[in-house]
Amino acid sequence: MQRLLLFLIKYRAFLSFMLLEMVCLWLIVENNKYQSASYFNSSNKVSATLLSTSQGVRDFFNLNDVNATLAAENAQLKRQIEQYNQSLYSINVRQNRDEDILKKYDFISAKVIKNSTRKFENYITVDKGLKHGIEPGMAVVDHRGVVGKVKTASNNYSVIISILHGNMLVSSKIKRTGDLCTTQWDGRDYQRAQVLYLPRHINLNVGDTVVTSGYNAIFPEGVPVGIVESYEIQEDALFHDVQIKLLPDLNSLSYVYLIKNNLLIEQDSIENVTIE
Repeated sequence: MQRLLLFLIKYRAFLSFMLLEMVCLWLIVENNKYQSASYFNSSNKVSATLLSTSQGVRDFFNLNDVNATLAAENAQLKRQIEQYNQSLYSINVRQNRDEDILKKYDFISAKVIKNSTRKFENYITVDKGLKHGIEPGMAVVDHRGVVGKVKTASNNYSVIISILHGNMLVSSKIKRTGDLCTTQWDGRDYQRAQVLYLPRHINLNVGDTVVTSGYNAIFPEGVPVGIVESYEIQEDALFHDVQIKLLPDLNSLSYVYLIKNNLLIEQDSIENVTIE
Protein backbone atom coordinates (compact mmCIF):
# COMPACT_ATOMS: atom_id res chain seq x y z
CA MET A 1 0.00 0.00 0.00
CA GLN A 2 2.79 2.35 0.88
CA ARG A 3 4.48 1.74 -2.47
CA LEU A 4 1.23 2.53 -4.28
CA LEU A 5 0.90 5.82 -2.40
CA LEU A 6 4.51 6.72 -3.15
CA PHE A 7 3.92 5.93 -6.85
CA LEU A 8 0.81 8.13 -6.96
CA ILE A 9 2.61 11.00 -5.23
CA LYS A 10 5.66 10.72 -7.49
CA TYR A 11 3.62 10.74 -10.73
CA ARG A 12 0.70 12.89 -9.52
CA ALA A 13 1.25 15.57 -12.16
CA PHE A 14 1.33 13.10 -15.07
CA LEU A 15 -1.66 11.18 -13.74
CA SER A 16 -3.63 14.38 -13.25
CA PHE A 17 -2.80 15.41 -16.80
CA MET A 18 -3.95 12.08 -18.21
CA LEU A 19 -7.18 12.22 -16.20
CA LEU A 20 -7.95 15.73 -17.45
CA GLU A 21 -7.16 14.65 -21.04
CA MET A 22 -9.64 11.80 -20.77
CA VAL A 23 -12.30 14.11 -19.35
CA CYS A 24 -11.69 16.56 -22.22
CA LEU A 25 -11.99 13.85 -24.81
CA TRP A 26 -15.19 12.59 -23.22
CA LEU A 27 -16.70 16.10 -23.23
CA ILE A 28 -15.75 16.62 -26.89
CA VAL A 29 -17.26 13.31 -27.96
CA GLU A 30 -20.35 13.82 -25.82
CA ASN A 31 -21.14 17.32 -27.03
CA ASN A 32 -20.14 17.21 -30.74
CA LYS A 33 -21.98 15.06 -33.26
CA TYR A 34 -19.10 14.75 -35.74
CA GLN A 35 -16.53 13.72 -33.13
CA SER A 36 -19.05 11.39 -31.53
CA ALA A 37 -19.77 9.63 -34.83
CA SER A 38 -16.06 9.37 -35.64
CA TYR A 39 -15.29 7.93 -32.23
CA PHE A 40 -17.96 5.26 -32.40
CA ASN A 41 -17.06 4.30 -35.98
CA SER A 42 -13.40 3.93 -35.01
CA SER A 43 -14.20 2.00 -31.86
CA ASN A 44 -16.51 -0.33 -33.77
CA LYS A 45 -13.79 -0.95 -36.35
CA VAL A 46 -11.23 -1.72 -33.65
CA SER A 47 -13.69 -3.99 -31.83
CA ALA A 48 -14.53 -5.83 -35.04
CA THR A 49 -10.84 -6.33 -35.82
CA LEU A 50 -10.16 -7.67 -32.33
CA LEU A 51 -13.16 -9.98 -32.48
CA SER A 52 -12.14 -11.24 -35.93
CA THR A 53 -8.60 -11.90 -34.76
CA SER A 54 -9.85 -13.66 -31.63
CA GLN A 55 -12.20 -15.84 -33.69
CA GLY A 56 -9.37 -16.64 -36.10
CA VAL A 57 -7.18 -17.82 -33.23
CA ARG A 58 -10.01 -19.99 -31.87
CA ASP A 59 -10.65 -21.43 -35.35
CA PHE A 60 -6.95 -22.25 -35.75
CA PHE A 61 -6.86 -24.27 -32.54
CA ASN A 62 -10.10 -26.03 -33.51
CA LEU A 63 -8.80 -27.13 -36.94
CA ASN A 64 -7.95 -30.65 -35.75
CA ASP A 65 -11.50 -31.21 -34.54
CA VAL A 66 -12.95 -29.71 -37.72
CA ASN A 67 -10.72 -31.87 -39.94
CA ALA A 68 -11.59 -35.01 -38.00
CA THR A 69 -15.31 -34.24 -38.34
CA LEU A 70 -14.99 -33.60 -42.07
CA ALA A 71 -13.01 -36.82 -42.55
CA ALA A 72 -15.70 -38.81 -40.73
CA GLU A 73 -18.41 -37.18 -42.87
CA ASN A 74 -16.43 -37.94 -46.03
CA ALA A 75 -16.12 -41.57 -44.96
CA GLN A 76 -19.90 -41.72 -44.57
CA LEU A 77 -20.38 -40.13 -48.00
CA LYS A 78 -17.95 -42.60 -49.59
CA ARG A 79 -19.89 -45.45 -48.01
CA GLN A 80 -23.13 -44.10 -49.45
CA ILE A 81 -21.59 -43.62 -52.90
CA GLU A 82 -20.23 -47.16 -52.91
CA GLN A 83 -23.61 -48.50 -51.80
CA TYR A 84 -25.22 -46.56 -54.63
CA ASN A 85 -22.76 -48.04 -57.13
CA GLN A 86 -23.40 -51.53 -55.79
CA SER A 87 -27.14 -50.87 -55.99
CA LEU A 88 -26.83 -50.05 -59.69
CA TYR A 89 -24.79 -53.23 -60.17
CA SER A 90 -27.40 -55.33 -58.35
CA ILE A 91 -30.25 -53.89 -60.40
CA ASN A 92 -28.53 -53.96 -63.79
CA VAL A 93 -26.70 -57.29 -63.47
CA ARG A 94 -28.47 -59.32 -60.81
CA GLN A 95 -31.92 -57.85 -61.55
CA ASN A 96 -32.56 -57.37 -57.81
CA ARG A 97 -31.33 -55.44 -54.78
CA ASP A 98 -28.92 -57.73 -52.95
CA GLU A 99 -28.57 -56.23 -49.45
CA ASP A 100 -25.29 -58.05 -48.79
CA ILE A 101 -23.80 -56.54 -51.92
CA LEU A 102 -25.08 -53.07 -51.00
CA LYS A 103 -23.31 -53.26 -47.64
CA LYS A 104 -20.16 -54.88 -48.98
CA TYR A 105 -17.80 -52.00 -48.09
CA ASP A 106 -17.41 -49.85 -44.98
CA PHE A 107 -15.21 -46.75 -44.81
CA ILE A 108 -13.35 -45.64 -41.65
CA SER A 109 -11.49 -42.31 -41.50
CA ALA A 110 -8.10 -42.07 -39.76
CA LYS A 111 -5.46 -39.41 -39.21
CA VAL A 112 -1.94 -39.98 -40.53
CA ILE A 113 0.59 -39.61 -37.70
CA LYS A 114 3.68 -40.93 -39.49
CA ASN A 115 4.56 -41.28 -43.15
CA SER A 116 7.63 -41.96 -45.29
CA THR A 117 8.12 -41.46 -49.04
CA ARG A 118 11.89 -41.54 -49.55
CA LYS A 119 12.68 -45.19 -48.91
CA PHE A 120 12.21 -48.17 -51.19
CA GLU A 121 9.78 -49.71 -48.68
CA ASN A 122 7.55 -46.98 -47.26
CA TYR A 123 4.97 -47.25 -44.50
CA ILE A 124 2.23 -45.05 -43.03
CA THR A 125 0.97 -45.04 -39.43
CA VAL A 126 -2.58 -43.92 -38.56
CA ASP A 127 -4.41 -43.32 -35.28
CA LYS A 128 -7.05 -46.06 -35.65
CA GLY A 129 -6.67 -49.74 -34.74
CA LEU A 130 -8.42 -52.96 -33.85
CA LYS A 131 -10.91 -51.37 -31.47
CA HIS A 132 -12.05 -49.09 -34.30
CA GLY A 133 -12.69 -52.01 -36.65
CA ILE A 134 -9.36 -51.93 -38.50
CA GLU A 135 -7.97 -55.27 -39.68
CA PRO A 136 -4.83 -56.30 -41.61
CA GLY A 137 -5.43 -56.44 -45.36
CA MET A 138 -7.88 -53.54 -45.51
CA ALA A 139 -7.52 -51.15 -48.45
CA VAL A 140 -6.48 -47.55 -47.79
CA VAL A 141 -7.37 -44.55 -49.97
CA ASP A 142 -7.62 -40.79 -49.67
CA HIS A 143 -10.00 -38.45 -51.49
CA ARG A 144 -7.83 -38.67 -54.64
CA GLY A 145 -7.12 -42.39 -54.91
CA VAL A 146 -5.16 -45.46 -53.78
CA VAL A 147 -2.78 -45.06 -50.81
CA GLY A 148 -1.98 -48.66 -49.77
CA LYS A 149 -3.24 -51.47 -47.55
CA VAL A 150 -3.09 -52.27 -43.84
CA LYS A 151 -0.12 -54.42 -42.82
CA THR A 152 -0.74 -54.74 -39.07
CA ALA A 153 -2.86 -53.19 -36.34
CA SER A 154 -2.81 -52.77 -32.55
CA ASN A 155 -5.73 -51.57 -30.43
CA ASN A 156 -5.20 -47.90 -31.26
CA TYR A 157 -2.85 -47.75 -34.26
CA SER A 158 -2.35 -49.32 -37.67
CA VAL A 159 0.64 -49.55 -40.00
CA ILE A 160 -0.07 -49.31 -43.73
CA ILE A 161 2.02 -50.59 -46.61
CA SER A 162 2.20 -47.54 -48.84
CA ILE A 163 1.71 -47.80 -52.58
CA LEU A 164 5.28 -46.43 -52.49
CA HIS A 165 6.56 -49.86 -51.49
CA GLY A 166 8.54 -52.00 -53.89
CA ASN A 167 6.48 -55.11 -53.13
CA MET A 168 3.06 -53.47 -53.30
CA LEU A 169 1.08 -54.56 -56.37
CA VAL A 170 -2.30 -53.03 -57.23
CA SER A 171 -4.61 -54.86 -59.60
CA SER A 172 -5.59 -52.16 -62.08
CA LYS A 173 -7.19 -51.46 -65.43
CA ILE A 174 -7.30 -48.71 -68.04
CA LYS A 175 -10.57 -46.92 -67.32
CA ARG A 176 -11.29 -46.03 -70.94
CA THR A 177 -10.82 -49.52 -72.37
CA GLY A 178 -11.23 -51.81 -69.36
CA ASP A 179 -7.95 -53.65 -70.12
CA LEU A 180 -6.31 -55.22 -67.07
CA CYS A 181 -2.83 -54.37 -65.80
CA THR A 182 -0.84 -54.08 -62.57
CA THR A 183 0.52 -50.95 -60.90
CA GLN A 184 3.85 -51.09 -59.05
CA TRP A 185 6.21 -48.41 -57.74
CA ASP A 186 9.75 -48.58 -59.09
CA GLY A 187 11.37 -46.84 -56.11
CA ARG A 188 12.45 -43.67 -57.89
CA ASP A 189 9.90 -40.83 -57.83
CA TYR A 190 7.23 -40.71 -55.10
CA GLN A 191 4.82 -39.10 -57.58
CA ARG A 192 5.13 -41.76 -60.28
CA ALA A 193 4.73 -45.51 -60.74
CA GLN A 194 4.84 -48.13 -63.49
CA VAL A 195 2.01 -50.03 -65.16
CA LEU A 196 2.95 -53.65 -65.85
CA TYR A 197 1.57 -56.44 -68.03
CA LEU A 198 -0.42 -54.24 -70.41
CA PRO A 199 -0.33 -56.08 -73.76
CA ARG A 200 1.24 -54.27 -76.69
CA HIS A 201 -1.90 -54.47 -78.84
CA ILE A 202 -3.83 -52.24 -76.41
CA ASN A 203 -4.62 -48.79 -77.81
CA LEU A 204 -3.19 -46.56 -75.06
CA ASN A 205 -3.24 -42.76 -74.89
CA VAL A 206 -1.36 -40.23 -72.77
CA GLY A 207 -3.91 -38.93 -70.25
CA ASP A 208 -5.73 -42.24 -69.82
CA THR A 209 -6.82 -42.88 -66.25
CA VAL A 210 -5.69 -46.01 -64.43
CA VAL A 211 -8.14 -47.29 -61.77
CA THR A 212 -8.44 -50.37 -59.57
CA SER A 213 -9.87 -53.38 -61.36
CA GLY A 214 -11.96 -54.80 -58.52
CA TYR A 215 -10.47 -58.22 -59.35
CA ASN A 216 -9.24 -58.76 -55.82
CA ALA A 217 -10.99 -58.60 -52.47
CA ILE A 218 -9.13 -55.51 -51.23
CA PHE A 219 -9.98 -52.45 -53.34
CA PRO A 220 -13.41 -51.64 -54.72
CA GLU A 221 -13.55 -51.31 -58.48
CA GLY A 222 -12.84 -47.92 -60.01
CA VAL A 223 -10.69 -46.26 -57.33
CA PRO A 224 -8.30 -43.84 -59.15
CA VAL A 225 -4.62 -44.81 -59.20
CA GLY A 226 -2.96 -42.46 -61.67
CA ILE A 227 -2.81 -40.80 -65.09
CA VAL A 228 -0.74 -42.13 -68.00
CA GLU A 229 2.18 -39.74 -68.55
CA SER A 230 4.21 -41.68 -71.11
CA TYR A 231 4.49 -45.09 -72.74
CA GLU A 232 6.55 -46.94 -75.28
CA ILE A 233 6.83 -50.39 -76.81
CA GLN A 234 10.15 -52.11 -77.35
CA GLU A 235 10.43 -53.91 -80.68
CA ASP A 236 10.39 -57.44 -79.24
CA ALA A 237 8.42 -56.71 -76.05
CA LEU A 238 5.08 -58.27 -75.21
CA PHE A 239 3.92 -55.40 -73.00
CA HIS A 240 3.87 -51.62 -72.95
CA ASP A 241 6.37 -49.71 -70.80
CA VAL A 242 4.02 -47.28 -69.09
CA GLN A 243 4.67 -44.55 -66.56
CA ILE A 244 1.81 -42.95 -64.66
CA LYS A 245 1.56 -40.00 -62.33
CA LEU A 246 -0.02 -41.11 -59.07
CA LEU A 247 -3.14 -39.12 -58.24
CA PRO A 248 -2.73 -39.06 -54.42
CA ASP A 249 0.07 -36.81 -53.13
CA LEU A 250 1.71 -39.32 -50.79
CA ASN A 251 4.04 -36.65 -49.40
CA SER A 252 1.24 -34.56 -47.90
CA LEU A 253 -1.22 -37.09 -46.51
CA SER A 254 -3.34 -35.87 -43.62
CA TYR A 255 -6.43 -38.08 -43.41
CA VAL A 256 -7.05 -41.41 -45.13
CA TYR A 257 -9.96 -43.83 -45.43
CA LEU A 258 -9.64 -47.51 -44.61
CA ILE A 259 -12.01 -49.78 -46.53
CA LYS A 260 -13.41 -52.93 -44.97
CA ASN A 261 -14.76 -55.60 -47.31
CA ASN A 262 -17.53 -57.28 -45.32
CA LEU A 263 -17.62 -60.19 -47.78
CA LEU A 264 -13.85 -60.78 -47.77
CA ILE A 265 -13.91 -63.97 -45.69
CA GLU A 266 -16.64 -65.50 -47.85
CA GLN A 267 -14.80 -64.63 -51.07
CA ASP A 268 -11.45 -65.93 -49.80
CA SER A 269 -12.97 -69.17 -48.54
CA ILE A 270 -14.74 -70.00 -51.79
CA GLU A 271 -11.65 -69.11 -53.86
CA ASN A 272 -9.41 -71.26 -51.65
CA VAL A 273 -11.79 -74.22 -51.94
CA THR A 274 -11.92 -73.78 -55.72
CA ILE A 275 -8.12 -73.61 -56.00
CA GLU A 276 -7.60 -76.67 -53.80
